[in-house]
Amino acid sequence: MQAEILVLPGDGIGPEVTAAAVTVLRNVAARHGHEFTFIERLIGGAAIDATGEPLPADTLAAAKKADAVLLGAVGGPKWSDPKAKVRPEQGLLAIRKALGLYANLRPVKPHPVAFAASPIKPHLLQGVDLVVVRELTGGIYFGDKQRTADSASDLCTYSVEEIERVIRRACRLAMQRNRHVTSVDKANVLETSRLWREVATRVVREEFPEITLEHQLVDSMAMHLLARPREYDVIVTENMFGDILTDEASMLAGSMGLLPSASLGEGRVGLYEPIHGSAPDIAGRGIANPYAAILSAAMLLRHSLGLDAEAQCVERAVNAALAAGHLTADLAKPDSAIGTQAATRAVLDHFPLPCQVPELRD
Repeated sequence: MQAEILVLPGDGIGPEVTAAAVTVLRNVAARHGHEFTFIERLIGGAAIDATGEPLPADTLAAAKKADAVLLGAVGGPKWSDPKAKVRPEQGLLAIRKALGLYANLRPVKPHPVAFAASPIKPHLLQGVDLVVVRELTGGIYFGDKQRTADSASDLCTYSVEEIERVIRRACRLAMQRNRHVTSVDKANVLETSRLWREVATRVVREEFPEITLEHQLVDSMAMHLLARPREYDVIVTENMFGDILTDEASMLAGSMGLLPSASLGEGRVGLYEPIHGSAPDIAGRGIANPYAAILSAAMLLRHSLGLDAEAQCVERAVNAALAAGHLTADLAKPDSAIGTQAATRAVLDHFPLPCQVPELRD
């Protein structure tokens, strides 16, 4: 297979963790006879410094041409003024919108070696395997905004079509898992949530009768996600609720450095990134955890390139590296922690042998 992958290192530790992910992708290509071409462009704060824009035109053009996009992180104190007209996060929002990436998938499957790093009791984490599907291009983040001297407003809007497509995405995913979908809203208060619940109910009833659909209010979901996380399979929700719940769910994994994500639309192209931020306090020190970025690369292989067997190989290699005790500073005591490059090498050293693929792809 031939594929062009756009790499957007971004800010802070972004360049370090994307370099690790690219190293693993090159290894996959060499093992299985694929040809991956990597193109690098600017986004976020680095793009603002260089061009004055968080998403330069050449970056967006490259994204539209690529088969997949791998992103590190955006933002940092240098560009953190919320009153600034140009901010790094605008680049991320803009590229998602421009590519039509409406569904953000965040799998959470805690590795036993990280149980001790989580503030949640270990017995609650055993057997947790869930995916949050967050609607990504609608809602309050993209609604009309107004500000006067003594008031401000943010408009939250959703169309039936926007809700339908993300519910369908969640259901298709659940059909490959345990066929259970939890739709999260605030239907006791918000009109957009009432519409969300009605559409979710109709789509599941008419198109996915095999799916068990459960509705949860977002405030109760925030509690249940930590108190009984094993009970959930696929969780789907709107933009702002998803933003909050996915960060909460990261506590189940013990570290944001272990959690990947995929932003998907209707086409082949997707944007893949670790859920952690740019961590400017450790940038350039070689101690950032690359596992989430490498697992994001696995999602890239699966969802954009259709290489599920290769994706499984990467995931097994990361799990084996963790099980063997190759832990970065966010997971281990300082005297036993390893750096970014050592963790990347551990993944390469733990690739399954042989790492079989069903057939050679053109």
